[in-house]
Amino acid sequence: MLKTIATSQAPAAIGPYSQAIVFGNLLFTSGQIPLKADGQLVEGGIREQAEQVFRNLEAVLKEAGTGFGQVVKATVFLKDMAQFPELNEVYGAWFQNHKPARSTVEVARLPKDVLVEIELIAAINVE
Repeated sequence: MLKTIATSQAPAAIGPYSQAIVFGNLLFTSGQIPLKADGQLVEGGIREQAEQVFRNLEAVLKEAGTGFGQVVKATVFLKDMAQFPELNEVYGAWFQNHKPARSTVEVARLPKDVLVEIELIAAINVE
């Protein structure tokens, strides 16, 4: 059975998709970009944008009853792979000692011309 996850603490979907879907004991988030919950784009460089992406992901994870310690896979889309070291510092601060599997790819363009988009797969407790 599928369950849709939605929270007002992260930006609403800007298309025909959900913030996240639960299937079994797994949560699949849609890619989050650096929009505030009110839909305003975060200005600044990769650090500022990545921080907002992680705040959005945190809100979605929390709404589903899980957290960064339960993430099993992350996919990171970067506009410029030269920004990977800075992104990695922000990423490491959010995951701390937990090290989920991860893929990072450079892409030609992201929605709203942002610098980063991240999606997650996380385990959740089934009640």
